[in-house]
Amino acid sequence: MFDFSDQVVWVTGSSTGIGRSIALAFAENAASLVIHGNTNIHKAEEVLQEVRQKGREAILVTGDVTDRTAVKQMVSDIKKHFKRIDILINNAGTMVKRSKIEDLDFETWHSIMDINLNSVFHVTQSVLPMMKQQKSGKIINLTSIAARNGGGGGAVSYAAAKGAVSTFTRGLAKELVSDNIYVNGIAPGIITTPFHDKYSTKEMREKMVSQVPIKREGKPEEIAGAALYLASDYANYMVGEILEVNGGLLTD
Repeated sequence: MFDFSDQVVWVTGSSTGIGRSIALAFAENAASLVIHGNTNIHKAEEVLQEVRQKGREAILVTGDVTDRTAVKQMVSDIKKHFKRIDILINNAGTMVKRSKIEDLDFETWHSIMDINLNSVFHVTQSVLPMMKQQKSGKIINLTSIAARNGGGGGAVSYAAAKGAVSTFTRGLAKELVSDNIYVNGIAPGIITTPFHDKYSTKEMREKMVSQVPIKREGKPEEIAGAALYLASDYANYMVGEILEVNGGLLTD
């Protein structure tokens, strides 16, 4: 059991999948939550109610994390309500579409980079002044197994974006550690979420699972567990690390 009773946690992209599980896990461990949604606002509202039903204080912010103006407004709303952000989980991201590079139009490439990489920059940069004023903070970036293995079919652009997130995580960690702000990341493997329901066929998923030593897809709650650990005091000697949570599909 972790105790985040004095902590405010913002989970971007917390309406479904991994983000939802992370938000609920922190609520179960006494944190106050900032739930975020954009295109799935009704789902985000459901998560907000679930958090409140657990007896935790929570607010909902909505907007596009690729839009700097929208991000700054969300941070302003959070500051007005909670006056602090202790833990930031940069979870928002998606594949957009699978495509070979030779067939990928620049607009889609830019969109993939925007939602998976630029959003992390926008949100992190906007939150930093508050964390520096507090003289403390934890930032956890969600990257992917694709960052190291190049991704599955038609996912080179997504893998490239996530690879950049991993590098950003390592560099930012060194930059901020002197401010008592600890930055780490989580690289999920094949997780049962709407992400794979949308972008991976049944045949693709079966093939991927057959290569996983544990012989199953991961659960969103298993990623949430890694987030709880990295946000806790138990991880205070971890700086710039990427936790690989993939059932043994890729190991160091």
